[in-house]
Amino acid sequence: MQTALSHLQTSVRQILPLEGEAWDDFAGIWSPFEAKRKVILTAEGDTEKYVYFVLEGVQRAYALSDDGREATLVFTYPYSFSGVADSFLLQQPSRYFFETLTPSVFLRASFRQLDEVMLKHHAVERMLRLAISHTLAGVLVRQIELQSFTAEQRFRALMKRSPHILQLVPHKYLASYLGMDATNFSKFLGSVRL
Repeated sequence: MQTALSHLQTSVRQILPLEGEAWDDFAGIWSPFEAKRKVILTAEGDTEKYVYFVLEGVQRAYALSDDGREATLVFTYPYSFSGVADSFLLQQPSRYFFETLTPSVFLRASFRQLDEVMLKHHAVERMLRLAISHTLAGVLVRQIELQSFTAEQRFRALMKRSPHILQLVPHKYLASYLGMDATNFSKFLGSVRL
């Protein structure tokens, strides 16, 4: 557990260092959790109960269209925070699914636990606000890419930003994430020089 908490502390320090009692109380709310491959941790309509910190494995959040097609929204992997953020923070039903793509190991904390620590320590609340701000900035960049980039430009942008993702995530999910079919993704993979 100590190694897991040191990974958590390293990630938190990149956002906003927590010291003393604030760190101790924040570290104290996390519990180990494991899930096998292809487990739905949060289903559409469920309220997200936990925020996760990924120690091992790859996960994704996705939405289902009315005709049953999946649209992958985000991938998470070590050492990042994970879960359905809007459902967790607003404690409202999720519009998305959150699933493991590989066997996964996490630390997780409940909404009540995190809320209590944020109320007690302004630094924890500020750290969370900064983390959400960085996430929102990334979402806006991705929105611009989806709305104004060609499929090849979206592919190139992903490869420039996260080249390691090709080894972590099955290509069909990467194609979904980029808003293209798997055939086009394979074509770009074989023809685009990075």
